[in-house]
Amino acid sequence: MCTCRIVGEDDGGKLFTPEEYEEYKRRILPQRLRNRLYVSFGVPGGIDCKLVGPETPCFCSHRYKQHQTDFEELPSERPLELPCRVRGCRCVSYQYVNLCGSRPVRCRCKHSAHDHSEAPGHLCRKCSGCTGFRSPYTCGCGQPSHAHETLVETRQEREARGRPVGRDVPYAAMGGLTGFSSLADGYLRLDHSGTGVPPALEAGGPMPAPAHTLEEAHSPRTQTPDEDSLTNRLAALRTREEEDMAYFERRYQERMKMEREAKRKASRSLTTPAGHEPRPQC
Repeated sequence: MCTCRIVGEDDGGKLFTPEEYEEYKRRILPQRLRNRLYVSFGVPGGIDCKLVGPETPCFCSHRYKQHQTDFEELPSERPLELPCRVRGCRCVSYQYVNLCGSRPVRCRCKHSAHDHSEAPGHLCRKCSGCTGFRSPYTCGCGQPSHAHETLVETRQEREARGRPVGRDVPYAAMGGLTGFSSLADGYLRLDHSGTGVPPALEAGGPMPAPAHTLEEAHSPRTQTPDEDSLTNRLAALRTREEEDMAYFERRYQERMKMEREAKRKASRSLTTPAGHEPRPQC
């Protein structure tokens, strides 16, 4: 597992010692598995037009991973607020804004999201007639941008909506990402839930067996009651890591063997005169 994906910015830019890293994992991973939050952007009652990941920018221009994403105990108030942790930023909760290419869309006052305050209300800094950010941009789902909202929900709340929750992972600020199809916009996915499973397979068709554990991590399976315990889930994470490393080691050894064989054939062809074949050995 990639250390930076687990630690994120919690080390303050200074690499943890092995002891600090083990203590960090012991303290953070159980609560991360237990209290993961799923963040999506869409029209209430409709599809998830955007599933938020670690690098997805907020209205305040900072990334999702720069907001509070880990909780020892989940707040009971709704909606859940994820304040920005960047010093000096007044963003009180993560809020996605539609992008046009790589830039946020403009407000009806013609100014961009960066020209508006990150504080609640999002008043424009460049004009006095704007009463708050409201974009005429139309999403790929056919609904205007202002009809969408950023939704932060728990695992139980997301399952109640029939949306995918994926496998438990130790990485920081995963948000709504549960598979590769989560990276696509909602109207481009293969089904309304965003799991990416073709309708034929949903109807009961055969599911191809995964090639190795990395693909298996994104395929649905039934969990036993024992697997629900944090201890077994953490142990399973370590096991999948070891299987992944073994898989890549086998691929590396196979490639090295092929390269050695190719060099051996090339050197043999250089030492054999043209038109002469080596005599077979008795």
